[in-house]
Amino acid sequence: MFEKNLLQGKRILVTGGGSGLGAAMSRRFAELGAELIVCGRRLELLEAVAAELRGKFGGKASAVKCDIRDGAAVEAMLEQAWRNGPLDVLVNNAAATFIAQTEQLSFRAADAILAPTLHGTMYCTLGAGKRWIEGGHKGVVLSILSTSTITGRAFTVPSAMAKSAILAMTRSLAVEWGPKGVRTVAIAPGAFPTPGASGQLRPEGRDQSWASRNPLGRAGEHRELADLASFLISDAAGYINGEMVVQDGGAHLRSSGAEDLLQWTDAQWEQQRLARSKS
Repeated sequence: MFEKNLLQGKRILVTGGGSGLGAAMSRRFAELGAELIVCGRRLELLEAVAAELRGKFGGKASAVKCDIRDGAAVEAMLEQAWRNGPLDVLVNNAAATFIAQTEQLSFRAADAILAPTLHGTMYCTLGAGKRWIEGGHKGVVLSILSTSTITGRAFTVPSAMAKSAILAMTRSLAVEWGPKGVRTVAIAPGAFPTPGASGQLRPEGRDQSWASRNPLGRAGEHRELADLASFLISDAAGYINGEMVVQDGGAHLRSSGAEDLLQWTDAQWEQQRLARSKS
């Protein structure tokens, strides 16, 4: 389906590119000819991914340590990225979440989710968009969202709020920036297990048969999401703007994915809070 040079010449910045879906997308983009910049807070992981991309695919790849919760740090990262020419694509992948009883959330806990997921995504998008528009350069923003934007989701309320806000941004900027050559698109993945997300969202005690209840009877594979992302950021998808593509096997048509937590006892929630505080 994909030509080897589908993303040839594209310069792509992936936030949260050091692990999980961010790393999976980066590998596929590099395989299709793109130059990658992966950013995040853990430089060792980022450098390992960048080295893998250079060694395996022979293209350009670099790692930049950046805490996207800090607007000034985002600006510095984008200034550095633009020194070698404009980016072509921004992939907003970095996010944070964990399960919790919403009435028990502290301000600090809520901000720990909203800061990277909402504010960081907005900082990156505004910074890239401003540069594209000022330079008369076409660009694409791809944001990785969640099916909670459709169903809502109990016990991950700050994340559902942040992802829904980014969807509103995606649709709003499609109208405002589309005439200026900037497309905004999004993916709402279902279950694509990663060690980080699984540890936060599916701790011991949760129903572990969730994958079998998906209409397709399985979880998603990282390559499937990476392929969809590659298409959406490519010129082949040049007439798709302001849309969110759901990729969850139809799971959101059956449930929001949080119903099992309604049966948890106070003791289970207390155990989860203690585990989170230790980590």
